[in-house]
Amino acid sequence: MDFNSVIPTSKRIERLQYENPWWVSGQVQQSYQEMSKRLYFDLFFPFVKDTDIKRALVLMGPRRVGKTVMMYHAIQELLAAKITPKKIFFIAIDNPIYMHLGLDDLLLLTQEAVSLENLDGCFVFFDEIQYLKDWERHLKVLVDSYPNTKFVVSGSAAAALKLQSSESGAGRFTNFMLPPLTFHEYIHLKGLNHLVQSKSIIYNNKEIPFFTTHDNKALNKEFFHYLNFGGYPEVVLSEKIQSDMARYVKSDIVDKVLLRDLPSLYGIKDVQELNSFFSYLAYNSGGEISFERLAKDSGIQKETIKKYLEYLEAAFLIKVIHKIDDNAKKFKRVTNFKVYLTNPSLRTALFSPIQETDNETGNMIETAIFSQWMHRENLDLKYARWKMGRSEGEVDIILIDNKLFKPQWCVEIKWSNRYFEKPQELKSLLHFCNQNKFNATLITTMDLAGNKTIDNLNITFVPAAIYAYNIGVVTLLQKSNWMGE
Repeated sequence: MDFNSVIPTSKRIERLQYENPWWVSGQVQQSYQEMSKRLYFDLFFPFVKDTDIKRALVLMGPRRVGKTVMMYHAIQELLAAKITPKKIFFIAIDNPIYMHLGLDDLLLLTQEAVSLENLDGCFVFFDEIQYLKDWERHLKVLVDSYPNTKFVVSGSAAAALKLQSSESGAGRFTNFMLPPLTFHEYIHLKGLNHLVQSKSIIYNNKEIPFFTTHDNKALNKEFFHYLNFGGYPEVVLSEKIQSDMARYVKSDIVDKVLLRDLPSLYGIKDVQELNSFFSYLAYNSGGEISFERLAKDSGIQKETIKKYLEYLEAAFLIKVIHKIDDNAKKFKRVTNFKVYLTNPSLRTALFSPIQETDNETGNMIETAIFSQWMHRENLDLKYARWKMGRSEGEVDIILIDNKLFKPQWCVEIKWSNRYFEKPQELKSLLHFCNQNKFNATLITTMDLAGNKTIDNLNITFVPAAIYAYNIGVVTLLQKSNWMGE
């Protein structure tokens, strides 16, 4: 059967006209105009409007982080910049009406719909590109065939898309990763910027710009709300969705990735096994685990576990963090490691919201802070654990310099004010800093801030919520500076 003859061209053109209302009105849909822009938009849009470099822009990221909305916001800005409305195309690849049409077919169909002689100066947005087989090969052909047309595509299975685009589109694609919301963006989206103000702190004998709060209680309340509901723009702004996280996040995000995206990309046959494996990891986010324990608890073979970890990282659901010893040396054989959710609210969707007094709170605070760091590319973060007399020493976060293979800094994540008064109790942290000749370190607290010195080690205490917020601020600044170079 010829599927293309079943659906009349006129019906497909009707659909295109519906998806592109600006062809008539000159405006994107009102609902998109009313949505707040993510802070990442200011980094994304310069790539969209840059037509000098003949490259397609590939917008990647996990499900429901706002990729489609960001594309519509880009279209809104192009219209504001007086780009001819009929030279802006938006095509949702996952719509069944376009079944069995290639990118070139869709492009020509859209050109027919707006009666353009050529596609010079056009901006073409393909949404959900991963639903088209061999999309990267087709997109490369379009970039070469239409040098005066800008192509922007989005897709959800992040690393699989990245892998395909880097291998097949070398020199033809620019990748842009849109991660889950940072705590910084969460505060911005909710219009709560009045809770923070710019000041400065002393760290390592230097004064550095830093955001603080005059109301730790209110900020901590929002931080816990972020832990439970904060990763996705729609969830943050909808109490209805928050009241039924299992239905929205689990079915619409987790299940689609575990039961559909990953099996189709990697040929996974036992999807229920993968599903239960992910649930196990989510429940234990931030805790140390081993291949032996995982194999024993799950009944899954070690080689399969390694593949599952790789696939879940590819889908940007988890991040595996490896262990070093107190001298910052890697272990020759990887047996133990930590797994963190890339977005703490995934745990709420699978289980239930956490409260401040829950046993899991410490691990979820750690997960939230790690998830802020995950927005940075090429950061080699580790944790340390080693034998320390009859007990074990541990430090939560260490940054390793990839060139020097030496630790740059370390941070201890605590949801407690205890160590502000008794920093000498943190023997592991003090030992690690001494071993690696650090003269400064940072410890998070519940709501106390300040500086103390022990044995020439400068310790900065910062509330966990404030620390998480500042990582997001600095990440955006660094990305902006990188773009400006």
